[in-house]
Amino acid sequence: MPVLQKSTQPATARFPSHIPLKKLWPHAAPRRTLIAVPLSPRTNEILIRVLGVDPAAAGATGYGVIESDGRRCRMLRFGALRATRKGPEHFPERLREIHAMLAELIEEFRPHGVAVESVFTALNMKTALRLAEVRGVVLLAAAQQGIPVCSYSPREIKASVAGYGNAAKEQMQLMVRALLGMSETPEPADAADALAVALCHVQTERFRARLGTGTMRPAAEPGCAPALRGPRSRGAASRIS
Repeated sequence: MPVLQKSTQPATARFPSHIPLKKLWPHAAPRRTLIAVPLSPRTNEILIRVLGVDPAAAGATGYGVIESDGRRCRMLRFGALRATRKGPEHFPERLREIHAMLAELIEEFRPHGVAVESVFTALNMKTALRLAEVRGVVLLAAAQQGIPVCSYSPREIKASVAGYGNAAKEQMQLMVRALLGMSETPEPADAADALAVALCHVQTERFRARLGTGTMRPAAEPGCAPALRGPRSRGAASRIS
């Protein structure tokens, strides 16, 4: 049986120096190209409209109409109705003007809901009664068209829009401008407050929809609007009137 002898030469000396060594790399996978696929336009988006009202006993009654697709909101119209003639003897005429204005807005924009600021409890009795009468006109105009109404307290509106229940009017105006993507700060402040009321209602309905808690507010606040549903809106934005 032959005896195997161990070679004493280094491993590099076993191969001729004139033959280059070839490295073997694993075959790379073919490169894949990502092609951008255009998104198909949404044809089933549901837009909702809300009419916000900031009633006033003596000053201007603000109003604002906004539209939301669930992600963004935009302003359709806002403004404030000032009293043509002041004085307690002209207050019935003032109520008639507010009712006519709201009826015209509802007829033009066909909102799915009306949001109104509730009576501020810190007011004196006389002012609170006058303000309650103005709110009654708002409820009447909405009920005549079969549109549900929701009431929100001033602190609730400020907390929903500005994140702070004691936010100043200037801060509320800036937040309304940012949330609605407006190029200018809404003026007067009564109109900005009305837009804030509408935004509060949209955000509250969106929060209820996520929780799936139904379409009604708690029993302590009856008469609130059901969840907003409606067809695609066809309105165009307009400037302050």
